[in-house]
Parts: sequence; C-alpha cells; structure tokens
Amino acid sequence: MSSLNSIAVLGGGAWGTALAQTAARAGRNVTLWEHDAGNAEHLITRRESRFLPGVMLEPSVQVTRDLAEAARAEALLLVVPAQVLRQVVTSLQPLIAPKTPLVACAKGIEHGTHRFMTEIIAEAAPAAIPAILSGPSFAADVARGLPTAVTIAATDAACAQALAQAMNSGSFRPYHSTDVRGVELGGATKNVLAIAAGIVEGRQLGASALAAMTTRGFVELVRFGKAYGARIETMHGLSGLGDLTMCCSTPQSRNFSFGMALGRGEGIETAAHGKLAEGYYTAPVLLEMAQAKGIDMPISTAVAAVLDGKLSVDAAIEGLLTRPLKAEE
Repeated sequence: MSSLNSIAVLGGGAWGTALAQTAARAGRNVTLWEHDAGNAEHLITRRESRFLPGVMLEPSVQVTRDLAEAARAEALLLVVPAQVLRQVVTSLQPLIAPKTPLVACAKGIEHGTHRFMTEIIAEAAPAAIPAILSGPSFAADVARGLPTAVTIAATDAACAQALAQAMNSGSFRPYHSTDVRGVELGGATKNVLAIAAGIVEGRQLGASALAAMTTRGFVELVRFGKAYGARIETMHGLSGLGDLTMCCSTPQSRNFSFGMALGRGEGIETAAHGKLAEGYYTAPVLLEMAQAKGIDMPISTAVAAVLDGKLSVDAAIEGLLTRPLKAEE
C-alpha cells in the first residue's frame, strides 16, 4: 500500500482530538469530523478542545460535520464508542472508496453479537480494510505531544505498516502488527480488569493487593486471548500487558477511577460522574464469551457481578480471597 497522506478522524472528543493532533504533526492532511453541533462549533471557532482545555488544534486540522467530506480521506480513524461503531460504519459504507482503511480506536466488544471492533467493520463495510489502534495511551498525553507507543494492526501487513508510518509523529510511535484479534482483545479485556484495580485502590487494600490483582488479571487476559486466537507475544506487548499496566495504576484511566469510586462505596451512577466507563459495558459480554469457552476468569466474573448488583464489593473481595489454593500458572 502506498503512503497515506490524508487522514480523517471521526469523533471530536478527547481521544479523537488527540489523534487528529498527532496525524497533523506527522504531516498528514487531517479532517476532524464531529457529530455534535455544539462541540463542532466550539472546535471551529475556538480551535480548542473543550475536553482538553489548553490544547489548541494544529492549524492544518480541518473540522467538519459533513460525513461525506471526511469519507474522502485515504484512511479513517473511528474514535467513537464501541456500542455505536456499527451505526457509524454503516453510514460510512456508501461514502468510502474500496480498500479504504477503517481503523477502530475504541476498546470494547459489541453487546448481543459478541463482535470485536474489526468484525463490525468487516460486516458493515465489506469493501473497507478493517484495522485497530490500541495501546497504553492517554488522550491528554498524546495531545500534548508526550512520548507514547501504541500498536496498529490489520490482517493486511502492508496496510498496517502504512498506517503506522502515517501516524508516526516522532513522539507518537506506532508499532504495526497483523494480529488484529490480539490487539483488540487486550484493549477490551483490560477495561474490565482496570475497574477491579480501581476497586482495590478505592478500598485502600494496599499496594501488595493492587500488584496481585493486576498480575492475576493479566493471567485472565492471556487465558481469554489464547481461547480466542490471539498471539502470546501480542498479549505481552503494548496492547496487552502495556495497556493493562497503565490502566490499573492511575486515576487518569476512566475505568480505574470508576472502580475507585465503587471501592469507596459510591453507587454506579454516582461513580460514573455522568459517563460510564467502557468496562461497564464490556464486563457482561466478556463474561458470556468466557463462559462459552469454559475460561476461568474469577476477577472479571466478580467485576461483572458487582456491576450487575449481584454482589457487594466486600462480598466480591471475600469470594476472591477464599478461592481454593492452587499452583500458580
């Protein structure tokens, strides 16, 4: 695949704005599409993200509400919530040229269908090339040009390499991979485990408990990944262990901060502060998929039970601590 000179970013929230900034710094022609009229107007008139105060848009970033205009780009980054990705791609499908890379930048699994993000793209836009971008990255860091490394995966190796090259801004370093399933699986699973880590922190159970939870959570991620066809080296890489480590260690992670609030005894709606973390939506789907293949995921199961109101936080912690002793795997 030849070099990609024009990039469209769909979604003008914090992560979408950060990726638009990155693509512009990498020298690409960038179109930032935003569905919400108020946010689009703010971006156009003030050239500043209201989700990232103080971050001014690069001069070359063009903001639009016209989906057809964005669809003319050589590659599109889909920075929309996992549960609305199908709707957005369905709208895009008649507008894009064949073989256009559509890069999912959301971390989740679709409710009901159990589809991963690239599977949704393949179904809703069969002429496109599905890809995924994931890894340990916070929007505020990326938007400000702080050093960050991620993974971009596509089954087409040339496409994955071209996308990585197109997004390489120096401080933002993408690695490329053909293990699409491994990259998207790590991103989805770590969201649920980050909620568990936040609960541990919010309950003030100590650094030892947090380290144990993160480590055993990684074991669950690997089990799940193996069952669904991920490569072991991907799970030990940026989109697996890297992303998990980051999101289980700081309140900058929305899932971690949500878990912290639950650990402090807040209800789900209060803990969410008006916007639920993606792990809340992923937990029940992850549990269903694990049960379908007989995968033992006690931490993820406990998180799903807490979110569903079937277990209190204390009961969930007690249940994990009183599990039968076993050899470490």
